[in-house]
This record gives sequence, C-alpha cells and structure tokens, in this order.
Amino acid sequence: MFLRTLTATTLLVTSLSAAAPLTAQNHKTDPIITRNVEFATQQVGLMVDTMNTFRQIPSPRTTDEQGRLVFTTLDDWTSGFFPGTLWYLYELSGDSVWLQPAIHYTEGMERIKYYRGNHDIGFMIYCSFGNGLRLTQKADYKDVIVTAARTLCERYRPGAGVIQSWPRQRGWDCPVIIDNMMNLELLFEATRMSGDSSFWNIAVSHADQTLKHHYRPDMSCYHVVDYDSETGAVRSRVTAQGYADSSAWARGQAWGLYGYTMCYRYTRDPRYLKQAEAIARFIFTHPNLPKDLIPYWDYDVPNIEQEPRDASAAAITASALYELSTYVNAKEAKQYKKLADRIIKSLSSPNYRATLSTNGYFILMHSTGNKPGPNEVDVPLVYADYYFLEALKRKRDLEQK
Repeated sequence: MFLRTLTATTLLVTSLSAAAPLTAQNHKTDPIITRNVEFATQQVGLMVDTMNTFRQIPSPRTTDEQGRLVFTTLDDWTSGFFPGTLWYLYELSGDSVWLQPAIHYTEGMERIKYYRGNHDIGFMIYCSFGNGLRLTQKADYKDVIVTAARTLCERYRPGAGVIQSWPRQRGWDCPVIIDNMMNLELLFEATRMSGDSSFWNIAVSHADQTLKHHYRPDMSCYHVVDYDSETGAVRSRVTAQGYADSSAWARGQAWGLYGYTMCYRYTRDPRYLKQAEAIARFIFTHPNLPKDLIPYWDYDVPNIEQEPRDASAAAITASALYELSTYVNAKEAKQYKKLADRIIKSLSSPNYRATLSTNGYFILMHSTGNKPGPNEVDVPLVYADYYFLEALKRKRDLEQK
C-alpha cells in the first residue's frame, strides 16, 4: 500500500524537497484541530491506498448510490482538490509520509496547464501546484502556474472586462459564474511570480465587473451573468445550480465571500473588503441559516427544512472567515473567528463528519453539488474536504500567532 510502504522510506521522501512542516508539533494546538487531522490522515490514507491500484492518475470526486468511491477525469474542474488535500495533510500533520503522494498526484496533473475547456484551470492548478509550491519551493511548479495563468487569460473578453466561464450554450454569449472569482488567485500569483502585470490587471477587471453586475442590493449574488462579449452589456442574470434565478444559491454566496476576501489580500482595495463583509452579513443574518451554520443548498428554496444541506458551502465560508478576520478591527475579527469556529465545530460532529472507512473515504458528509441537475445531492464532495482542511490550517495559524 502506498502510504504504508512509504513509511519505511521517509528519509528518502524528505530528501525530495523541503522538510515536513513542524509547526503542528511545536505549538499547542486546539484539540478540535488535532482530532480532525488524526481522523483525516486515517480516512484519506485509506483512500490513497485504494487508489494505488490504478495505473493512471485517478481523481476522486464523490460516491455513488452504493457509497463507493467515484472518480472523474483530470479535465474535471474538481481534479486539483485531491492533490491539494494531500498537501494540507502534509502541512497539518507534520508527517513527511504525505509528501510523496502529494507530489505524485500533483505532478500527474501538469498537462492541465494547457486546459482550455472552461475557466476552472484556476481551481485545478492552484489548489495542487500552488500548495505544492508554497510547501516545497519547487521551481518547476512556478512555471506550471504561470503557464496555466496564460491559458486562463485566453478566456478574457476585453469588451466585457471579464473571464468567460463556460462556452456559448443555452443562448448565452459570454456566461460568467460567481465561482470564477476563485480563479483570480492564480492570476494574482502569476504576476507575483513573473512580474507580468497583465495577469493582475485582468484579475482586477474581472473582480470589478463581478462586483458591479453579480450582486443584488441585499448583497446576495446571482449564479450566472451573461454578458455581450463585445460591449459588456448584461444580457441576462440567471442560475444554473440554484433554486431560481432570483434565489441565493448557498455555495455561490460562499465563493463570493472567499473570492473578495482573497482579492483584498492581494490588492488592499477597500471596496473588496467592504464587499466581503457585506456578503458575510447577508449569510449570517439570513433567517433560513440553520443554528448549526451549515446552510441548506439554497437560502430561498421553499420548504427549506426538507431540503439537503451543503457542507461544502460551510467549509468554504469557514475558511474565508478565518482569513477575513485578519483584515478587520479586533472586535470584528473576534466575531468572524467565532462564526468560523462554530462552523468547524458543526462539521466536526457526527452529523457531518464520517466514521472511519465509510463515506467513500471522504472526510465530510452531506454536501450538495447540483440539486436542480439533479446530481451529487447529499453526498461527500472532494472540495468540501479540501476547504475543511484549509479552514483547519488557517485556524491553527491564527491561534499560533
């Protein structure tokens, strides 16, 4: 088995790159982090062992109706989350046993730097190679990231000032989804790595246009805005995965919160910070947000208490809140961190965290991918696990300062 045999060669693995992070071992850590990391290393370790029987690089995404692990292709938008999960386990556990599988599944994705199918190359490359570069400083990872950023910029439509998300379909000309905010991190980092400001300028233009056209007066967002690619005029505002065009799709609100918090990190533009805080207010003052802070898949769906939750939206929100807490005054920081801690506590409970060897070896249960589809309803999803571990990492970093 991959991880079990790897233990005997830890010294060899460590020589491949930087030593395993030791912060988790050198400081007192909140027990909720320790317990979750211990569980995650066991659970994901079983997944890696299962995947080691495949000749090609498999990409776990969810489970089927029988609870069996379901894989997707490397061209799928979720393919970067599993390598990213391995990098977070390497960082959180301080155990170099995770280094080789993290490298293996990351480098198996290198061809994705040329992927032109949609905008998701940001998710795919930055969650994998971005975390790998951060933790190993492997110079060739930087080249992959910059090349991927160039590929993404081919989707930029100067007339509209946005990065087109999907191909023309359903009568759309230049559809942009709120999820696209997450791909801007790849562009900001590409400018930092290369010195080429064109990546940065495109990211800012996209963030500004999204700020202008995606948000309603109550600071909820539409899922899809279709632009005229030449003039930038808005042709329609609709949904693809939410309950209705006018409703607040839960994961979309989380993407926006995370995206504008991240944009503030790079630009220090106060408009982005103001937007992130406004989105947070919308989420946490919504009357349909459950007491455990794990939202239903859409905030406005009728008979909401009969609808499935979306743990992935909660995990994304918690991760964003931990970062947001570092940019505000002490009172607000305490409030944001408290909310994130409450989400982590809920996700760590038996209501949402799986038991060992179940759930297709994913960490979290009860996420919803696309209810109207319908597909991936009330199932584990690889990106829920990724952002859950990222949230734990950010919580640990905050508490160890």
